[in-house]
Amino acid sequence: MSSRTKIVVLHMKEIIYTAIFAALGILLVILLFIMFRPDKDTAGTDTGKQYTPGIYTSSLTLNNTNLEVEVSVDESRINSIRFSNLDETVTTMFPLIQPAIEDIAEQVYETQSLDDVSLSEDTPYTSQIILDAIKEAVEKAAVQ
Repeated sequence: MSSRTKIVVLHMKEIIYTAIFAALGILLVILLFIMFRPDKDTAGTDTGKQYTPGIYTSSLTLNNTNLEVEVSVDESRINSIRFSNLDETVTTMFPLIQPAIEDIAEQVYETQSLDDVSLSEDTPYTSQIILDAIKEAVEKAAVQ
């Protein structure tokens, strides 16, 4: 029985290089996993849908006249804001009401938010009433 003993010679430099490359490979896999995994806050909850599409109204009263503010939305945007029953008597009594809603609507179209709307210096109270009516209509449209 002759057993031949095999001697394997490992150079310490090769072992160190192998260990370093293995550690770098594991680190790369972990970093790639962390970078490309979905965030916990947005996973499954953010579908991009903020509103239920449709036309929503809210009313406001000026000088014993009820006005309907009509807000048209799709799933993610406010598309239009207007008065649905504005007649000549109201525009005669309140000549700055139409420019006020147009100014507010333009700001809302640009920012898609009702938070940072700057009110007109000419009609701050009327603009605030209109903005409150728009907020009420948008709250009706918001996805629950």
